[in-house]
Amino acid sequence: MGPAQAQIRHTEKLVPGGVEWLVIAAFFCLRLPWQSAAQRKVSCQTLDGHRLRRGGLDGPRSSAAFPSLPPVFADWFAMRGWAPRPHQLAMVAAARAGKSSLLVAPTGGGKTLAGFLPSLIDLAATGGGKGLHTLYVSPLKALNVDVARNLLTPVEEMGLKLGIETRSGDTPAGKRQRQRVKPPDILLTTPEQVALLLAVPEAPILFRDLKRIVIDEAHAVWASKRGDLLALGLERLSALAPQAARVGLSATVADRKRLLAWVTGGAHVGAATIIEGVAGASPQVEILESGEHIPWSGHSARHAFAEILRLIEGAKTALVFVNTRAQAEFIFQGLWSLNEKTLPIALHHGSLAPEQRRKVEAAMVAGRLKGVVCTSTLDLGIDWGAVDLVIQVGAPKGASRMIQRIGRANHRLDESSRAVMVPANRFEVLECEAALEAIAEGALDPEPVRVGSLDVLAQHVLGVAVGGGFSADGLYDEIRRALPYATLDRATFDQVVDYVATGGYALKRYERYRRLRLADGVWRIAHPRIAQQYRLNVGTIVEAPMLKVRFGRGRVLGEIEEWFIEQLSPGDSFIFAGQILAFVGLRENDALVRKSTATEPQIPSYEGGKFPLSTFLAAKVRRLLARPRSWHKLPAPVREWLRLQKARSVMPPEDSLLVETFPRGGKHYMVAYCFEGRLAHQTLGMLLTRRMERAGLGPLGFVANDYSLAVWSLKDAGEADLDALFDQDMLGDDLDAWLAESNLMKRTFRNNAVIAGLIERRHPGETKSGRQVTFSSDLIYDVLRRYEPDHILLKATWADAATGLLDVRRLSDMLERVKGHIVHQALTRISPLAVPVMLEIGKEPVYGAATDLILAEAAEDLVREAMR
Repeated sequence: MGPAQAQIRHTEKLVPGGVEWLVIAAFFCLRLPWQSAAQRKVSCQTLDGHRLRRGGLDGPRSSAAFPSLPPVFADWFAMRGWAPRPHQLAMVAAARAGKSSLLVAPTGGGKTLAGFLPSLIDLAATGGGKGLHTLYVSPLKALNVDVARNLLTPVEEMGLKLGIETRSGDTPAGKRQRQRVKPPDILLTTPEQVALLLAVPEAPILFRDLKRIVIDEAHAVWASKRGDLLALGLERLSALAPQAARVGLSATVADRKRLLAWVTGGAHVGAATIIEGVAGASPQVEILESGEHIPWSGHSARHAFAEILRLIEGAKTALVFVNTRAQAEFIFQGLWSLNEKTLPIALHHGSLAPEQRRKVEAAMVAGRLKGVVCTSTLDLGIDWGAVDLVIQVGAPKGASRMIQRIGRANHRLDESSRAVMVPANRFEVLECEAALEAIAEGALDPEPVRVGSLDVLAQHVLGVAVGGGFSADGLYDEIRRALPYATLDRATFDQVVDYVATGGYALKRYERYRRLRLADGVWRIAHPRIAQQYRLNVGTIVEAPMLKVRFGRGRVLGEIEEWFIEQLSPGDSFIFAGQILAFVGLRENDALVRKSTATEPQIPSYEGGKFPLSTFLAAKVRRLLARPRSWHKLPAPVREWLRLQKARSVMPPEDSLLVETFPRGGKHYMVAYCFEGRLAHQTLGMLLTRRMERAGLGPLGFVANDYSLAVWSLKDAGEADLDALFDQDMLGDDLDAWLAESNLMKRTFRNNAVIAGLIERRHPGETKSGRQVTFSSDLIYDVLRRYEPDHILLKATWADAATGLLDVRRLSDMLERVKGHIVHQALTRISPLAVPVMLEIGKEPVYGAATDLILAEAAEDLVREAMR
């Protein structure tokens, strides 16, 4: 989506009442057949070129219309009534010149066809069946399935005899085995499968004739551990197939040059080039101005359920995006319970069984669903045919993410995508306004500069050894060509190799950690079983231990986190897969369930957490608050809230930090409006309370949300030196001391140990329980801290904690920005702006409607106090 002059407006208030609708149960919607060949032709729109002005098939039918394409391709475009887009032809020209490339084009611009067109032209000329020609990599299995399905249409219509297949963990073992020795012409897969294929003995033969590597949705994977793993895999591929060109495809990326460098790495295949697609139609983005009371806090959006249903009914098919799996379950159940019409609405998230997700996807392509409540599993690159509306429930947390999701509606370059954002609370109204402004500007969240993770590097080193072995000098040079590891020094690399070979100084006496042996200058695996263990544990996604949710001895609904099930007693009810279930008991790795009619079921939460508020959007929220002239666009209750804040206290300045202090209930409260996201605020709260303790202020606790932090204490923090209290030096000794005492580092180390292969979650024929993994990793962590504090995994743990769980860099930037610019407002009672974060205090995990009732009652008390 290009710089938009977006058509941005608020929806008119929807009148409450009227007909309510009944959402069909998910399992009913899932019994739909796979699409027919005719439906595949319709869904092929995602691969199209520019539709000719006259439309239909009235355009030119002669191959002379497109002389830069081979006749069979020119005739196919003409038969379709399409003209190739300029960026599609530019990709063909770049391939003919032997160039690697990055294509940045808006959603619906035919990026996928542009990525495959050079491969199809080459294969049409040389014939298929001669080995793997093109490797396509995307972050989602669902995207691979969708692209493969759509790619078959032009291949079939042009009469090309090509093999096109997907490969993922869901692919049958027999088919995966066959693909290693008899691959298709085009293989569509994921970063993890690339790592696995590189570690098989047949890898040199499998990739020997590879001509092209296409990385789709590159922006979604590159700044992550999966991106580190794929970047290393691309360099290994270059060693096996130096002739293979690389192509990156992206719709939303701010730093194009850096993404191009990540895609091409050290590939010496001519000069690399960036190809820009033309801007598409401006999106129509709205904020739902609910006719109901806008909550002060919470993320359920229950107040808007009836209005969301009304939007779904008015659409052909609507995607209802939420930010977490728990929200997806809760909102699906809430919509279902309100309906009296039989609108077919389904549920889609990553914990559902693969068969269930595939059936939902097939039903969407066939146009048989009115709506799908989903998480990020459906927000990348997939063309769902009849989808004409995106509903984002809750603030999007990032401009790039919202633009990506908007593009799922009317997946055509020449048609406006339509989206409605539904804020769940008052601060989210401000965040949604900031997102609208960013969309209108065509602005994207800047990507953080990433240094490659050492645990991922250790996994890759082991994989290269499994694949046949390596010399240290050669592998070091190869790894440094991958952008995330361009600055890797030799001493750190040698330390990683030593860790993979022996476990490191503190562990080398144990036989189980000796995985490599050196002979004639080549490192190889020490025992064949190591190869099997590597293949069972490859990847960088470390979820909490999961249990299968199974009806008796029948079908599996999906997977749920072990810790949640452990809290249940037989008979307890919970929501999963769009159904109310009763827990029966455990059997090995299965949580046995039956259907339930309970009225207050629990909602499983997942350790993955929510997306953090982006720095980019946070700055826009601060700007909106500091400029009352822009408040006219806000709903009346939010405008009144801000005006009262301005009258009772002051507004948070754009480039300073507002700190309010006030007494309440025999305690003293301090609220800081940082707008840096929950992670940074939680870290700040931990460090502030340590510093307040030393200052004799008697801190009692703190709570945080995405926008502010509240700390309560026995003495008034406003009487302290706030500049000293918020000094940046808290990120030195204070942070180190707190981390040494916390369990957070142990949890982070656990994930790193799994990725780096120190602890295997899976063994042949068995899987470790969560308790077993925790016990093993905690023991090793304590040993390493005592005897080898500079161990490579402890370094990796600190780096992960600083960038992910603690958001130290963002907190450091904030503390530096506000140094000497702290605005202290001493109040006699709570301010209106402090109400949302104060509602977080003492919040218990209450489920169902009770949550909203408790929050509403607490809000009334706080609001009365703030407004009197």
